[in-house]
Amino acid sequence: MAVDRVLANLDLNLLVTLDALLRERNVTRTAESLGVSQPAVSGALGRLRRHFGDELLVRVGNRYDLTPLAARVAGLTGPALAGVRRVFDSTAEFDPSGLDREFLIVSSDYAATVLGPLVARRLAEAAPGARLHLQQTSPYAVDHAAETLRSADGLFIPHGFVTGLPYLDLYEDRWVCIVDDKHPDVGDTLTLPQLGELPWVALFNGPTAFASAARQLRMLGVEARVDVVVDGFLQMPFLVAGTRRVALLQERLARRLAPVAGVRVLSCPFDVVPVAEAFWWNPMYRNDPAHVWLRELLTSAAAELRHQPG
Repeated sequence: MAVDRVLANLDLNLLVTLDALLRERNVTRTAESLGVSQPAVSGALGRLRRHFGDELLVRVGNRYDLTPLAARVAGLTGPALAGVRRVFDSTAEFDPSGLDREFLIVSSDYAATVLGPLVARRLAEAAPGARLHLQQTSPYAVDHAAETLRSADGLFIPHGFVTGLPYLDLYEDRWVCIVDDKHPDVGDTLTLPQLGELPWVALFNGPTAFASAARQLRMLGVEARVDVVVDGFLQMPFLVAGTRRVALLQERLARRLAPVAGVRVLSCPFDVVPVAEAFWWNPMYRNDPAHVWLRELLTSAAAELRHQPG
């Protein structure tokens, strides 16, 4: 791999000074915050100005303002410093028992229900000072996954929606159909014509924001007549119960909710593509010790889920 000549010839200590200067907008206050002399900060500012070919700070009356270039750079210094810290904080040994951190994972209510409890239990056992925040996903969060993952530790979403980001395969599930336990028109099986005739409960029901099985059904020429649209999977069985409606649901979730909601679980009457659930994350966490440990924990939790019956 070629050496980055710009970085090789650059004193990365300047990044700390640059961040403080753009925040304080004052040489004296920057020197005080860094615990160095004012001439040292003035010298660093001169080097930074030569590097960028820009004044960075310009006097306006009795204060200094950022130049347009400095204003753009100011939004980059914080994340850059955080990345440097992650690199130099990395050690061969990582002890999660002393971890004080919140892990934010954007997730559907489906993944939060079937995998979340296993993850939360492991986290509490190994890292009692850590916290798990499972944030409900949305079509926007998925369609703009790269943006979502700038502020989240990861995203639970099946393959087929996100590309170009690192991921960890977790487990597979299969799509099933659910109908009322006493549906007057459905026996032990469903047919494709019935799926075109019955009213549906659908998730989001947008061009990209619904179950892959529903898209597959449309490709087979069956256009679902959507009666109810929901923003999560957990409501579906209760909106199907007592009606003629039908819905697609992941089998692990359907089996858990069917007895409570009073619905039946039936196989789909077509060769449906399985659910391949994965954990997607920002490349900046590749070598973050806490995040590496989180991914190992997720792998362990997913392995337990795969061995559970049903």
